[in-house]
Amino acid sequence: MLSDVVRTRLDGEVGHVVLNRPHVRNAITIALADGLHDALVDLAGRARVIVVRGAGGHFCAGGDVEEVTRLGASGELRGLFDAFHRACSVVATLPVPVVAAVEGSATAGGFEFAQAADVVVVRDDALLADNHARLGQVPAGGGSQRLPRLLGAQRALTHILLGERLSGTEAVALGLAWRSAPAAGFEALVDDVVARLLRADPAATARTKALVHEGLRGSLEDGLARETEVVLEHLADPAVAERLARFRTR
Repeated sequence: MLSDVVRTRLDGEVGHVVLNRPHVRNAITIALADGLHDALVDLAGRARVIVVRGAGGHFCAGGDVEEVTRLGASGELRGLFDAFHRACSVVATLPVPVVAAVEGSATAGGFEFAQAADVVVVRDDALLADNHARLGQVPAGGGSQRLPRLLGAQRALTHILLGERLSGTEAVALGLAWRSAPAAGFEALVDDVVARLLRADPAATARTKALVHEGLRGSLEDGLARETEVVLEHLADPAVAERLARFRTR
């Protein structure tokens, strides 16, 4: 356990992170954002896969209104946004895959964290939305930047400006989640994704994650050149060479 608002456990090679403010649908406070960041960093050093989910049947309903109001009145609101940005952005720096297991509401900041995750699985009846516009607000957790990279500028703007609500099945159809399942099959879906990720080579996973995220920050030409460097580095690893040799003798 990391804290009351973010709980963690290590189950073999799988790290579990639970956002634990169920009475407010796991709304984001500075404490929750800091706890999420620290939990991810801690478990990345001990687990091969991390699963993030919310307590009480909901993933995360975005920023806590009371905290936003209090911090706004004291001139300290930037601290909340900075803390949540750190929690979302750290995912790209971790060597292990981070899975968002989305049930119930994943709105505003909850939707934005899902956009930052490596793999997203959802229940069919989940509700995902950037609802900032419905409240007269601007996306504050990275949605104005990540969603256009996932969907393209026009489609992202449409979702943000209309505050369109998506079911889990609709999120999969748009490419915002990998798979969805009904309530009765959701845990089996999460388990299947985790099992498949655990079968992957850890070094290959870490290098692939780094390549993808580094490539998004540069040109295609630079990314392709870096890919070749990383592949050569990977194949020069004695452990990788040994696995290839075993594969050839099958």
